[in-house]
Amino acid sequence: MRRNVIETVLGGVVLVVAAFFLVFAYRSADLRKVQGYAVSANFSSINGLAAGADVRISGVKVGSVESLSLDPKSFQAVVHMQIDNGIKLPKDTAAVVASESLLGGKYMSLEPGGEEQTIAAGGRIEYTQSVPGLEQLLGQVIFSLQNTNKGGDAPKDPGAAKM
Repeated sequence: MRRNVIETVLGGVVLVVAAFFLVFAYRSADLRKVQGYAVSANFSSINGLAAGADVRISGVKVGSVESLSLDPKSFQAVVHMQIDNGIKLPKDTAAVVASESLLGGKYMSLEPGGEEQTIAAGGRIEYTQSVPGLEQLLGQVIFSLQNTNKGGDAPKDPGAAKM
């Protein structure tokens, strides 16, 4: 009987410690939704960006991606973001889809400009840049290497080939 009581108490302690670590991980991961004003931006490609991704300025989280949609007229991806109310973005802010690492996810990186006028709630970021995917970059490197090798087989001096 005494052994069952010790096992039960020990199990309870393990559950309390696990709950503590779960709460700590949730708070330190900064998974909260940002409450603020809405901003959108159009991109030709948003490979890997998902709703819920961070919006960052200089690496600091200032918002989150709320949703993604397709503009039926231009066939561009529209990214809808929530930006913290304390951050006022200049009109000439640029938005870039960036990678956390080669294997990591994507996030929205904002690069504020120097204009004094700011983007209003519900406004649009005009300057956007899509980053090519890893597959595209590897394809370009392989294609470039193939072209370099084809050009390297020819003699440098056209007159030298006749001798």
